[in-house]
Amino acid sequence: MIRLGLHGASIRGRARADAGPLLLSALVVAVVSMLAGAVPVLLRSTADQAVRAAVRSAADQSDVRVEARWEADDGVDGGRTRDPQAAAELADLADRALGELGPLHDVLRPPVGYTASPTLKVTDGSVLRTFQLNYLHNASGPAVTWISGRAPAATPRQADVEVPWNGPPWPVQVGLSETDAAALGADAGDRLRVADDQGNPKDVRVSGVYRATNPDDPAWRLAPWLLTPSSGTDGAGTTRFGGLLSDASLPDARLAFGRDDLTRVVRFSPDPDVLTWDSARRIAATVVALKASSGTSANRGTAAHWQTQLDSVLRDVQDQIEAATAQASVLLTAVSTVAVLVLLLAAELLVARRSAALAVARQRGASLLALGGELLIESVLVTAGSAGAGVLAARLVVPEVGGAWLLPVVLAGVLAGPAFGLVAAYRATRDRRVPANRSARRWARRTVALRRLTAEFAVLAAAAVALVVLHQRGVLPSAGGTVLLPATAPALGVLVGGLLLLRVMPLLTGLVLRRALRSSRPLAVFGAARAAAVSNRALPVLALAGAAGLATFALTLGTTVGTGLTDGAWRTAGAEARLDVAYDAASATPGLAQRIAAADGVRRVAIAQVTDNAPIVAGDAERPSRLVIVDTAVFRELLADTPLPQLPALPAATGATAVPALVRSAGDTPRVGDALALPRPDAPTIRLTAVGTAPPIDGADDVVLVDAAAMTAAGVTVQPNTIWITGPGAARAARANATAATVTIRTELERDRRDAPLVTGLLRLGWASAGTLLALGLLGFAVSAATGAPDRWQTLSRLRTLGLRPGEARRVAAAELLPLALLAAAAGPLLGLLLARLTLGPLGLGLLTAQPGTPPLILPWLGLAVLAAAFPAMVAAVVPAEAALRRRRRLSEILRVGGA
Repeated sequence: MIRLGLHGASIRGRARADAGPLLLSALVVAVVSMLAGAVPVLLRSTADQAVRAAVRSAADQSDVRVEARWEADDGVDGGRTRDPQAAAELADLADRALGELGPLHDVLRPPVGYTASPTLKVTDGSVLRTFQLNYLHNASGPAVTWISGRAPAATPRQADVEVPWNGPPWPVQVGLSETDAAALGADAGDRLRVADDQGNPKDVRVSGVYRATNPDDPAWRLAPWLLTPSSGTDGAGTTRFGGLLSDASLPDARLAFGRDDLTRVVRFSPDPDVLTWDSARRIAATVVALKASSGTSANRGTAAHWQTQLDSVLRDVQDQIEAATAQASVLLTAVSTVAVLVLLLAAELLVARRSAALAVARQRGASLLALGGELLIESVLVTAGSAGAGVLAARLVVPEVGGAWLLPVVLAGVLAGPAFGLVAAYRATRDRRVPANRSARRWARRTVALRRLTAEFAVLAAAAVALVVLHQRGVLPSAGGTVLLPATAPALGVLVGGLLLLRVMPLLTGLVLRRALRSSRPLAVFGAARAAAVSNRALPVLALAGAAGLATFALTLGTTVGTGLTDGAWRTAGAEARLDVAYDAASATPGLAQRIAAADGVRRVAIAQVTDNAPIVAGDAERPSRLVIVDTAVFRELLADTPLPQLPALPAATGATAVPALVRSAGDTPRVGDALALPRPDAPTIRLTAVGTAPPIDGADDVVLVDAAAMTAAGVTVQPNTIWITGPGAARAARANATAATVTIRTELERDRRDAPLVTGLLRLGWASAGTLLALGLLGFAVSAATGAPDRWQTLSRLRTLGLRPGEARRVAAAELLPLALLAAAAGPLLGLLLARLTLGPLGLGLLTAQPGTPPLILPWLGLAVLAAAFPAMVAAVVPAEAALRRRRRLSEILRVGGA
């Protein structure tokens, strides 16, 4: 310390004298450090939860399925021979598949060998009963307990017997669950009366009745009818039963059906508990490679054919995670930017309080290096302690703390105070004199203005580049975008707006001053003069405009997502409830709709034939679209009972004219008046004409909606497969009539989406960021007021010697602070809304809300009201507090000292 000229007593003395501003800086660093340290870790944890939730909800779609043909069983005389190694062949396929899984091996559960026969009809008079033979095998069996009879055995046969193709049905033994056996009235030794679709009988014999040792074994999920009868699996009103094959009876099942009628499948189910976001990204590439390298279904050999939708599931959740990461990065950037500005304000306050002491220290011989070292030691200790406290608080919430987002705030906390202090000490003792030459003074002013313009242009250029990149590339890295630069677009935009307001503020306060000078009210003149004198302070304008603007941005993001979830649920469901009837049961849709319409609480019911990926031709290109054939009059009444866009009127098709169609497209085409075509195999092509915009149907990007009567007149047989229901009893009626149909309840869909990890995390971060930004803005206002308080109250105290009363002095002080408060309360939210309009679209909010395109902007009226009231309220709080602190100062002391 002696060599550097550092003085420990000065460091301690300055810290004690300025404990208030130092504590404010420490508080800002601690709060932002806690937020910036915890959010990235929470985001990674949320991404892991999102991956697991997506895989769980995908169910069978996320299973990895490998299929291969059986080895040929041709005999020498043209018949078929029994292959006793059928179970071994299935196990061999599982072993081969395990060797090809690569990184997938660590996230998949043990394989399940699965075999399914064609669905048979039970011919005992119950026409709606079906039966299927299944073989299941995994590491646990799955284990069963035989409560009567025994396990299926091989059919007795002579050695090397060859079964002719047109011979009698080959007998095969199966086991029945006790529930299936009771429903069928069968027991060990009975022969089931079943036949295939052509009416050919099959010789299926019951060897015994079993009870599952563990009904929750994952293997049973592939064939739940092996435990209990399954309703609606093969169409409305049907009930499927199952027969369990054993290793011994599997070869007989092959002979009982055609060569390729019995599947040979191994299925791997992902284990959601071991999946993470990092592992999901690795295995997605492996899944794509497996599917690309596998044999085709047309391959007549025994090559493995891989099938799974796991890559699509992971790709969808990847887009959602990347969008949520970008949105979180935007919010963290906003908080960090405002925190840095507030720390700069706190450093300015410190310099204002220490300028005289620093000047005296320089005059007494202290070097700039020594002063800088003392100030740096102080700032390092304060910043390190506060950042450590913030990190410790974050560590109580998360298992580890991210450090990347801590850097800007920590650097500002360490460097702002010493830098401002050195500049103040240097300017107080420099020997540069004001030039006497008028042109030299003009040149100096122009140089300062040019430097300011250069800095402002640099901020403007950075904001423009960030905004352009955000709109052109987006924020999804998987789509070629990047997160870092676009995430700064709102913060940089606020800085640009703050710089513009900084240019406007002197003009406005000058205009008010000129008008006040023409008035007869001296208090207005004093207040306007004080406001004009401080209107060119840059940091308060930037900090408060930034805090209010970015808080508005965060609130708008939260309200847009919250309202978008409701709108997205409506668009997906199409009504309060929707039934998607199974293909085999579509003929029962009209009767099902009539029963639902008669239920209590149902107001409107509409049925339609919905066909995904219909080959609609627009111009010379095929545009696969969702084709909706519906009674438009009924559908219009149903939509009028929902907040969804209403159905435009459709002109009636006459004669040989094209069928009018409402079209919704993700691109610019087709447009109103364009000709479309619906080609049909073995039938004339249906000509369509776009006459308007179709409403959203299940969130599809491309929709073509036509009237059912017009399509029927054009020769199309309409078979409805979708039912929309509105009314308070819609959900209850839909569940009561859900046989052979998938039920979608709008309120449940919205609740599930709102409770999704990514959505919940983003909404919480949005509200936390808005609250933090508002608190930082109010703190910045208080610090700015404290910085100007000595000069302000010195002027007011001198005016008191001329007869200004204390109440009038408070009003003048309020007039000085009011423009800055009004700027934050009015201009800040307007700036935030403008930035939300420019930047929320490319942030991919629709990926979380399930809305097509860019969600409409929803204004946070309650938040705007709070912002509009908070900053003027600070004026009402700060002015009396300042007046109370200076109430005991006597006029004689002010006249003698000359200060407030």
